[in-house]
Amino acid sequence: MAILETWRNLAYGEGLNEKDREQFWAGYFTIEKGIYEQILSNPTEVITGTVKELAEKYNTEVLIMTGFLDGINESLKGYENPIETMEEDTVVKIEIDPEKLYYNMVEAKASWLYGLPQWDEILTPERRKELYKAQKISGTIRREGHKIYPNDPCPCGSGKKYKKCCGKNL
Repeated sequence: MAILETWRNLAYGEGLNEKDREQFWAGYFTIEKGIYEQILSNPTEVITGTVKELAEKYNTEVLIMTGFLDGINESLKGYENPIETMEEDTVVKIEIDPEKLYYNMVEAKASWLYGLPQWDEILTPERRKELYKAQKISGTIRREGHKIYPNDPCPCGSGKKYKKCCGKNL
C-alpha cells in the first residue's frame, strides 16, 4: 500500500472519533505551519530528498510529510511529485510557485498559512489582495441581471458588505 493511502485512511478514515480527529488535525496544522515558515523563509530554494529525508529535515513523521506533500503538490513549479505511488524512499522535489501556493492556501481557507509574515517578503500586499480576490471570485456563482446593492453581502464570499469590499473600487 502506498503511503499516501495510509495517510488518507488515517486523516480521513473512520478510525478516529470526533475528538481524536480534531486533535489529529490541530497537531498536523501546527507542523504544517512550521514547515511552511521554513520553506517561505527561502522561497527560491529547491528542496529535494526522499520522503523519509524530508520528514527528518522538518522533524516530523513520514506520514505527516506525506500529507504535507499531498497538500503542496498542486502549488509546485511546472510538475507534480508522484504522490499516488510514492514510498519512504521516493525522491521528491519541492520548488514552490509562490502565486499558485498563495492562491491554493486561500482556496483551502488556511488563513494560518496565507497570513504568515513570510509572505511580506515574497508577494506585495497588492498582489496578495489580487490573488485573494481572484480565488474568491472563482468560486462565486453569478446570476445575470441581479443588481448588487451597496449593503448586500459581497459576491466574492468575504462576508463583508459589497460597499466595503469589491464595491470599493467601482
